[in-house]
Amino acid sequence: MDTTFPRLLLQHAAERPDAPAMREKEFGIWQTLGWRALAQMVEQAACGLHAAGLRPGEHLAVVGANRPRLYACMLAAQALGAIPVPLYQDAVAAEFVYPLSNAEVRLCVVEDQEQVDKMLEVRGQYPALERIWYDDPRGLRHYRERGLASVADLLQQGAARAAQAPGFFAERVAAGRSGDVAAMFFTSGTTGNPKGVVHTHASLLDRARAGAAFDRLTAAEEVLAYLPPAWIGQNIFSYAQWLACGYVVNCPESAATVGIDLKEIGPTYYFAPPRVFEGLLTSVMIRMEDAGRFKRWLFQRCLALARRVGPARMDGRPVGALDRLRYALGDLLVYGPLRNTLGFSRVRVAYTAGEAIGPDLFAFYRAIGINLKQLYGSTETAVFVCLQPDHQVRADTVGIPIDGVEIRVADNGEILVRSAGLLQCYYKNPEATAEVLTADGWYHTSDAGFLDASGHLKIIDRVKDVGRLQGGANDGAMFAPKYVENKLKFFPYIKEAVAYGDGRATVCVMLNIDFEAVGNWAERRGLPYAGYTDLAGKPEVYELMRECVEQVNADLAQDAMLAGNQVSRFLVLHKELDADDNELTRTNKVRRGFIAEKYRVLVDALYGGKAEQYVETQVRFEDGRSGSVSATLRIVDARTFAPVRRAA
Repeated sequence: MDTTFPRLLLQHAAERPDAPAMREKEFGIWQTLGWRALAQMVEQAACGLHAAGLRPGEHLAVVGANRPRLYACMLAAQALGAIPVPLYQDAVAAEFVYPLSNAEVRLCVVEDQEQVDKMLEVRGQYPALERIWYDDPRGLRHYRERGLASVADLLQQGAARAAQAPGFFAERVAAGRSGDVAAMFFTSGTTGNPKGVVHTHASLLDRARAGAAFDRLTAAEEVLAYLPPAWIGQNIFSYAQWLACGYVVNCPESAATVGIDLKEIGPTYYFAPPRVFEGLLTSVMIRMEDAGRFKRWLFQRCLALARRVGPARMDGRPVGALDRLRYALGDLLVYGPLRNTLGFSRVRVAYTAGEAIGPDLFAFYRAIGINLKQLYGSTETAVFVCLQPDHQVRADTVGIPIDGVEIRVADNGEILVRSAGLLQCYYKNPEATAEVLTADGWYHTSDAGFLDASGHLKIIDRVKDVGRLQGGANDGAMFAPKYVENKLKFFPYIKEAVAYGDGRATVCVMLNIDFEAVGNWAERRGLPYAGYTDLAGKPEVYELMRECVEQVNADLAQDAMLAGNQVSRFLVLHKELDADDNELTRTNKVRRGFIAEKYRVLVDALYGGKAEQYVETQVRFEDGRSGSVSATLRIVDARTFAPVRRAA
């Protein structure tokens, strides 16, 4: 179908003008915007941007959280044949210079004073940035910078232009074609500069509709848009599928109110990376540890039942009458109230992606009646490649190829994908495009995996990260660092893990504690601490980490292929890994190579048999200041286990 996002907007506005399109929470009250009102806002924004000089094929940067007027500006740019480029709002000013200059951006729309300040700072290195419009005027009353104005002013000027040329907007929308470029998303840049991934209306809508058909999504769905719009996962769920299906997108008041807003909205369709689900479970476990003895006993008994019975119920397998009765009682006393506390009481479909999720974490949510599933995709594939069908959900797979997708496994184990949802190209980077797209349309994912006997895809790790152990008892054994890291991160006390072992005889890891979870654990034991660095170095905390590591080792020993990946030594880092320090990407993926170089002295100490190592690290604070953190870190041996031999 030859359609575009602005055309779909006008279609919804014509067919159900007063139905809610978006809600935004402001000053504690949800404000509803209907489809007709949204279409009028988009028309005003389009006329205003055209008057400001935005032309077809030009890029408009959009920086901020999910806000109706920012969405309207993206739609307005698309209506004019221009290309919105959403950027991560938590990036520092220096990180904007490359994408803005690469995309030759002259005009941008931002959320608030924080983003305005960054853009004004960017102008020092990129003076071509001419116009900056802001949505939230707080703190900006006395700013008198060149080309700075509010979105409200833009809409007002656009309304006047629209009145003078009433047919302009409709003509521009009608001129758009599905093959036109719809958006550009910059990759997280785990190595080198980020790449601009170019997508057309056709590629994004093809995958949005395929995903919607797979899970039978309708206009009745409610979605909470709280993740960065620059992440294609959020964009596809709250923008592409929103316009394809016509459901309601709800924008939280702020990052601090997401938990409350989640309960108030009660979304029916939910998406979050594993880190969010880990954080929610950690908060639940912390609260239960502080509960009274009876509540803890009841929770543990009901949870044990849920883990035994719940997954079978979710998968449609038979459950005994007595277990059904017990589960119903547990649902009344524990599971139902817990789902409500989490904000998942109305969730019909919940997805996680971006990183592998721990099997126990995955099973927990399904056990208490939440239809949590995994999907597989990337920025370059417009997200939807594989999805898990209801009643065919397994923790160790990412589902089956959905409609319109072909999958092939290369000789080296790399997954190749072909579909109508693939990127058009990497912007201004034909060499990188040629590396990932073959002449016959196959995309190289860089992920290693295989299709199992039931047609489900299993992902092992990144192709470049899968290595081999060399020397010692496990010489030649496969090394899958991400697999080890994900198993460690299931524990609520471990926030991040970085594993090394390629070309080595053993596997060693660096850990980050979860400050909230471990802090609560320490307080209940009367263990004083003066901050993250002090807490992370406590002998008691090291023993807690050792228990977690050795439990993972015991699990790995059960798998003949991965038994050699058991962790022999570990340390707890003196600071949290941070995107501002370039240790994580903006999507919170570990930059393993960068960390190995930055903390080379620690890697050498792990493999050099040292019992401790002094380290001093430069850090960047939230206010932009720089400083340093130093500590002498302990290095601890962990017990490993003989591989379990399965009977023939």
